Amino acid sequence: MTIGVLIADDQALLRGGFRVLIESAPDMTVVGEAADGAEAALMARQHRPDVVLMDIRMPAVDGIEATRRITSDPATAAGRVLILTTFDHDEYVYGALRAGASGFVLKDSSPEELLAAIRVVAAGEGLLAPSVTRRLIDEFSRRPPPAPVSELTGSLLSLTDREREVLVEVGRGLSNSEIAERLHMSPATAKTHVSRLLTKLAARDRAQLVVVAYESGLVKGL
Repeated sequence: MTIGVLIADDQALLRGGFRVLIESAPDMTVVGEAADGAEAALMARQHRPDVVLMDIRMPAVDGIEATRRITSDPATAAGRVLILTTFDHDEYVYGALRAGASGFVLKDSSPEELLAAIRVVAAGEGLLAPSVTRRLIDEFSRRPPPAPVSELTGSLLSLTDREREVLVEVGRGLSNSEIAERLHMSPATAKTHVSRLLTKLAARDRAQLVVVAYESGLVKGL
């Protein structure tokens, strides 16, 4: 299966570089390029990409709003948004997660890392390597904890105690194997618990479980 990628970045030079890299992969093709968020949302409807490689900082409509438009539109919601970011400077990563982003890749990643990130997100895995997840969560922990949301609180009532424990560890950035080790279960059991969490909490992917863990107040920092 070929992964269709839409590139959204306001810098033409970067878009061109990403296109050359992505087209070099035998399992990927670039279906379009967008120079701002509004164009990205429109082109997502037109081309139905599997993955949108989305810059956060773009003129007029930024990457967060574009992500929200894409993930909330039934015509494009099946696609995944992979955010291009520099964690040292971007202040809107949490907003991108809340808007429905499925993963993050650093702008200074190697070509191999970028292609791997696209494949991971296209497969529905959500956030990428635990090390990247932890950098993201470090950003979360610098902010005041959000007030619990009644809707989320209601959803959490359907979870077993074990599922809550797993959700906390997902929110802390642990992989399934790390969760298994910490909670003394097999990796297969950890994976099953994560799958059940996705279903019970109506989460698109692992990235959204991180949002739930924080917004419900289950995780308040590292």
